[in-house]
Amino acid sequence: MKNEPTAGKSATNAKTEDLQQYVSSGDGKNMTTNQGVKINDDANSLKSGERGATLLEDFILREKITHFDHERIPERIVHARGSAAHGFFELYEDLSRYTRAGFLTDTSRITPVFVRFSTVAGSRGSADLARDIRGFAVKFYTEEGVFDLVGNNTPVFFIQDAMKFPDIIHAVKPEPDREIPQAASAHDTFYDFISLAPEALHNHMWAMSDRAIPRSYRMMEGFGIHTFRLVNAQGEAHFVKFHWKPKLGVHSVTWDEAVKINGADPDFHRRDLWDAIEAGHYPEWELGLQIIPEADEHKYEFDLLDATKFLPEELVPVRTVGRLVLNRNPDNFFAETEQVAFHPGHIVPGIDFTNDPLLQGRLFSYTDTQLSRLGGPNFHEIPINRPLNPVYNNQRDAQMRMTIDKGKASYFPNTLGGGCPYLAKMAEGGFTSYEERIDGKKIRDRSTSFSDHFSQPALFFRSLTSWEKRHMINAYAFELGKCVHDHIKQRMLWLLAQINAELAQEVAMRLGLDIPNSIEKPVNQNIGADADPLKYEPVPAKNYLDKSEALSQGYRLSAGIEARKVAVLVAAGFNMDKFEKMQSYLTKRGVVMHLIAPHGGTVRCDKQMNHPVDAALMTTESVLYDAVYIPGGKASIEALKAEGKIIKFINEALKHCKAVAFDDEAQELWQLSAAKDFDGDEAIFLNGDPADIADALAKHRNWDREPLTAHIAV
Repeated sequence: MKNEPTAGKSATNAKTEDLQQYVSSGDGKNMTTNQGVKINDDANSLKSGERGATLLEDFILREKITHFDHERIPERIVHARGSAAHGFFELYEDLSRYTRAGFLTDTSRITPVFVRFSTVAGSRGSADLARDIRGFAVKFYTEEGVFDLVGNNTPVFFIQDAMKFPDIIHAVKPEPDREIPQAASAHDTFYDFISLAPEALHNHMWAMSDRAIPRSYRMMEGFGIHTFRLVNAQGEAHFVKFHWKPKLGVHSVTWDEAVKINGADPDFHRRDLWDAIEAGHYPEWELGLQIIPEADEHKYEFDLLDATKFLPEELVPVRTVGRLVLNRNPDNFFAETEQVAFHPGHIVPGIDFTNDPLLQGRLFSYTDTQLSRLGGPNFHEIPINRPLNPVYNNQRDAQMRMTIDKGKASYFPNTLGGGCPYLAKMAEGGFTSYEERIDGKKIRDRSTSFSDHFSQPALFFRSLTSWEKRHMINAYAFELGKCVHDHIKQRMLWLLAQINAELAQEVAMRLGLDIPNSIEKPVNQNIGADADPLKYEPVPAKNYLDKSEALSQGYRLSAGIEARKVAVLVAAGFNMDKFEKMQSYLTKRGVVMHLIAPHGGTVRCDKQMNHPVDAALMTTESVLYDAVYIPGGKASIEALKAEGKIIKFINEALKHCKAVAFDDEAQELWQLSAAKDFDGDEAIFLNGDPADIADALAKHRNWDREPLTAHIAV
């Protein structure tokens, strides 16, 4: 029997009233657990001392993370949009002095890997070029088991303690009342959180830099973020930070390009990776390690356990120890890329954890989220997740079990199973945790050594080139300009002023706001209700290093131009001799040449040969290419001049500081376009030598042109 409407009220009103009991509003209320227990501290996990390991008994952390892990079905909560490839890792030198991990000590090994790149905030269907942090996760199938290095393309993270992870993601995800905006951080909830959590400022600056819109996954650095341990056969430990350095250098696109690429090809990064591997232009990175003696743990002006801090290469150089090559695309996207399960807790003998409170929380969270995404505890049996070496243990049954276990005994010790499986001694490869002394009070707190939130963001900004600073200023102005509430903008301006006066002033001018001398609310909201706010007040920025070139893309250049794409604008009658000379040189360097004509099908050169057209002019855009080349040929140029989109195509490449080359009669297009306005530009060529054009491609862009391009309308 159906419930009847309440007397005197419409059925709609009655239903609305019935639903009110389920509507949650925390206005003016104390925060509680889901069991109704009032929470005193929602910022810090329970630890054995303020720099100690996170404790398993922390029911508040486990409840919060468990609920967060299960919010999305079935895609990943974060890193939902991803691309991946198979490859291998090869070691350059024996590191047995530091570790007993076989893939880091045996130079004769070739270790298979599976690598997944991803965006963080967007859904599976979002576009590739959102302004976002990128995931860089590597699964090593070693002979001792699976090791997952689950990192990002930035060396730091937004938060210091895993307790705050649901908050940062909730803030950046689409606002829950209207599910807007998708895969974007330019909205009030995100900046409301960032402006109240100064620990997030450092990684936020990386997100506002060009690192957040990479040209390609192949041209992206990777970082393990956390400080881990390497442990050798004698039980001696060193701290370590992991780096991936791309062979092709570190390059990005401009925001204007990203917006247009997302419209022209929202799968731009995915397509680029796939096409490069299919063409045999295998992406390659070198593995670098920063190795720190345990005695140096407290040597630096920052805390090694703080995931919002990096270790400058000027203080500890990166030691190159091996290379990563991706040489095979997945056979099935769902079975491999979508079902792969990474976990920072997947380690092998010779690698161990530290008490980084963000890492400690991830060790719980990743198992929990795989249970939700992949249907139960047997996710390790999915082929892409299986280790190379056989698995023997007493775990049985559960949903999606694929192994058919034999025998009576599923317990240890036993005699019915002959005592199998046996335990392994350390000398036989058995995993033993590093014997770290733990001597601290059980406390929900964080160390005051984590309280410097301004020094490293200031170092990052100082280390950028002028064009990188300009792009960051524009990014902040765009993002904050999308916010509605002025008090949030002003809070952000005050924080930026603590980092760098130039940055804050330039952003304030673009917003039409003044930088406040103070802010209404305390800066630090990430403390317990009973904590002393002065104890955790952010300390003023220190300058312990004036500049770090490693932080700038301007110093991460490379001569490699494999799989760079050049748009060749042609029509019937184009000059075959000039085109053939350019094509021969650039394709030998790995460059992909695309013939773009006014129509599809084929186009005939001046030697009466037909050439397949890669894209009709109306179906493609300049932003999809790294450079533009126009061979001569009178008939070809006359036909191109009649196409209204040609000048836009050229001017857009010029505006985005790309190399543009004009041969012979094509100089008429040079005269009609904005190219004639850039006298002496090192990336604009009239009858240029192919080698010079290749050099311009290797430099990525001529950023010196950018301040002069305001007049170019596209």
